Amino acid sequence: MVAKSNVTAASFLLAIALASSAGAAFAQVERGPEFRHVLPMHQTVSERITPSTLALLETVMANGKATRLDGIEVFAANDKFLPGKVAIAFAHAVESMDPGDPRRDRYLAGFRNLSALMIDDTNDTWGQYYYISAIYRFEKLGLLDKAVSPETLAQLRTKLDWRSFVDPQSLALINLPNNYYGVAFSIARLRFLLGWEGEQDSNRLLARMITHYKEYSGEYGFADETDGLGRYDRYSVLLIGEIAQRFIETGIAPPPEVRVWLRQSVDVLLPRLNLRGEGFEYGRSIGAYGETAFLEVLSAAAALDLLTPEEEAMAYAFSSRVAARYVGFWQDPATGSVNLWDHGRLTDAYRGKHRILGENLSLGHQFTYTNQIWSERGWDDRPLTDGYEAWLGTLPKSTTTWFSKGTYDRLLVTYRDGDRVIGLPVINGGPGQHMNTPYFPIPFSPGVLAGSPDQSYAQLLPRITLTDGAVLSPTSFFKNVVVQTEPLRTVVTWTQDASRLGGNDAEVDARVSFKTRYVLEDGQISRTDEIAAHQGAEIASVALDFASFSSNPVKVGTEVSYAVGEVAAFAPVGLQCEIASPGEEHRTPTGPFRSLLNCRDDAPADPLLAIGWTLRFR
Repeated sequence: MVAKSNVTAASFLLAIALASSAGAAFAQVERGPEFRHVLPMHQTVSERITPSTLALLETVMANGKATRLDGIEVFAANDKFLPGKVAIAFAHAVESMDPGDPRRDRYLAGFRNLSALMIDDTNDTWGQYYYISAIYRFEKLGLLDKAVSPETLAQLRTKLDWRSFVDPQSLALINLPNNYYGVAFSIARLRFLLGWEGEQDSNRLLARMITHYKEYSGEYGFADETDGLGRYDRYSVLLIGEIAQRFIETGIAPPPEVRVWLRQSVDVLLPRLNLRGEGFEYGRSIGAYGETAFLEVLSAAAALDLLTPEEEAMAYAFSSRVAARYVGFWQDPATGSVNLWDHGRLTDAYRGKHRILGENLSLGHQFTYTNQIWSERGWDDRPLTDGYEAWLGTLPKSTTTWFSKGTYDRLLVTYRDGDRVIGLPVINGGPGQHMNTPYFPIPFSPGVLAGSPDQSYAQLLPRITLTDGAVLSPTSFFKNVVVQTEPLRTVVTWTQDASRLGGNDAEVDARVSFKTRYVLEDGQISRTDEIAAHQGAEIASVALDFASFSSNPVKVGTEVSYAVGEVAAFAPVGLQCEIASPGEEHRTPTGPFRSLLNCRDDAPADPLLAIGWTLRFR
């Protein structure tokens, strides 16, 4: 059931302001408002997101390679994808302008100049894909000769080539993870469509891409970020959406297994939809990208007719909230830029502020191209559903998504506590991230419970120091996971050996083992651990931290209560907690933590310990 939206731009902005101030006693700037009423996505994109991108492109045209954004000299900042992102932004800009618009020729001339200026700049992999996609879009508009000079185009034909990162004989990727097969296929397919090479190589890359996806997604159909070591995050759900989008873009039907895998990703995302437009809350490269991941998967599924009519309406309603959140929460009006880095926000080093222009342009691209899909589906002329909030109330309270079973188990539990979406990701294997808080097997909830990118303090997870100095934690080696879904709660249990910290790779240390039990229920979460030392190992101390968005903590006995914020109280078991001050490392993608507890047991008297905690919410 749908009803025409009567939300105007002015009332929409007022709604943001009122929602942000509502419930001021418990307000958190790190959360953002609920959108009970929202503008359709196409209106937010055309009236807010596209103009902000055009403003950036005006700056680039005016200043060329001397462009600075929020203090960053963007073309000297070693952003290896930037030329491609500039190209796709100009292509979208020209697409948005009517043929008679006087700006059109100016933007074409501006890009023609920039394309020559950028021709020798580093432009790797994703940058090559963005660039050749832009060229294809200019070609379809019949404007390529105006956008790029013949001399520059001849050089680009050589430079925009998948062979720069794939061995053309063996099709082995050159020092890149397996998800880059999708990038290589996209470039090869677009080269074929532009008449730059035959179709054979894109077909070979398609076959290799599907083979590798099957190999590293296992029986459940989600991509392992490692070579079978079991790390599953945002990208594990998103990757098949990106692959599907490349089929859509280049006009070929995806193989049946792609459709199956994509629907499985949809089934992960639908139970996580919400009123705020919030997305993934765990893993790397989240923040605004944790939200646009939903846009890419859901729009691809809609384009391939994998959604029911009701699901499509709800997916568009959520996408409209993601767009509203982007302009009202992520964009900084003082700088005209997305803010992933300042005012207490923190993102992965991979997306450091040196990439500020590229991040603005790639996020703008994701909103633009997914909105184009929704427009092609007729949503520019269809009203938003008025039943979205009620539909959220029909979603399952608890959902379990399995990623792998075997020597070690990997899964995600999603639990809905009213309007609060809680994720319990048990997904952490392989090198590079096992020690970092966004990958810990702890509860996450957007704006409520979070980790800090690239930081490794003991957030909600016991950290054991042995008398020989070894530091251990239960981060990675989950066995015998059992999920019991009951009417009023979900209970999750597992066993595991400890992981030794200090190295890049997760390393088993069987001298300490854990039996872990989580209980998720309305209004609270509890975790208990039975910790046993073996083989003569002696535990010297146990430590655990809780960094929270809640503030004004007060300790009474062993329990700590908070005057402000969604977390109302933290009650430890077997540990003594002291109130401390958050440091620079205690930042998150959405904003800074407001309080910190350091909890310890410095004199464990028994080789078998029982520790834990309970979190209570308002």
